[in-house]
Amino acid sequence: MDTRQLKTLLAIAETGSFARAAQQVALTPSAVSQQIQALESEIGVSLFNRQSRPPTLTSAGQQMVRAAADLVRAAENAIDAVSGRRIIGTFSIGSVRTSAIGLLPQAISRLVANHPGLRIKLHVGSSDSLMQDVSAGRLDTAMIAEHSVIARELRWSPFIREPLFLIAPPGTPVSDLRTMLVSHPYVRFRSAVPLARLIEAELGRLNLPLVDIAEMDAISSITACVAHGLGVSVVPRVALLDTREAVVAIPFGEPVIHRSIGLIQIQNSPRASLIAKLHGKLAEVSGEYGIARDAQAAAP
Repeated sequence: MDTRQLKTLLAIAETGSFARAAQQVALTPSAVSQQIQALESEIGVSLFNRQSRPPTLTSAGQQMVRAAADLVRAAENAIDAVSGRRIIGTFSIGSVRTSAIGLLPQAISRLVANHPGLRIKLHVGSSDSLMQDVSAGRLDTAMIAEHSVIARELRWSPFIREPLFLIAPPGTPVSDLRTMLVSHPYVRFRSAVPLARLIEAELGRLNLPLVDIAEMDAISSITACVAHGLGVSVVPRVALLDTREAVVAIPFGEPVIHRSIGLIQIQNSPRASLIAKLHGKLAEVSGEYGIARDAQAAAP
């Protein structure tokens, strides 16, 4: 068994046919068939049901595809780490469904521009599932908000620390934070994510008689509701950059509340250098609120 056979298997699983996989791995269809037959002979099971057209993966084949993805990524990571070669292969990145997810495509495009042989695989999930996937090696890194529980084997490095804003419909007269909160209906961000808990904690401390008009679980939906006059709400600064709607915004909190987002990785990750490059690109696209790793190391 070698990585060429495993890459061929993954190509078939991805494209759905031996012929398209042959084009992807730059082999003839007969060579692809020979590689798969050799792999089946070595492990002693059939990976494909050849009675169907096109051939479909057997149960053993599906298990082998999952194992092959891990083995190929581990081999590529190890070679990159020890050889200093041009960075290629698959870079598996996870992200929570955060309002800052729009920063990730910008950072990835800049990273790939410098490393054209790199293939990005992006997965979106919850903070807990992403941390488990990084710990297990299924993901190289993941973008999550500051979390109260980070496993000992993981390292979290913030790349942005941005303020939160109270937003109000266009044309709303600006006054102090407390007056604006109690003078308008409130659109509440209701979600089991750190940002929602951060907002709720400050609202609880302010102890104001808010009148809820709606509950939303997506920041983009909240900004749209506010822009169309439904009420006021609280969003992170990046949400103001991502919306085309004009809203009135003032800093939220006494003092102003900030939220941090960063990358997690396993300690001594074989892709530490590449993760550091992604971190740098994310800090770049975060603008004035970006946090460079050098700045973290220099902090007391």
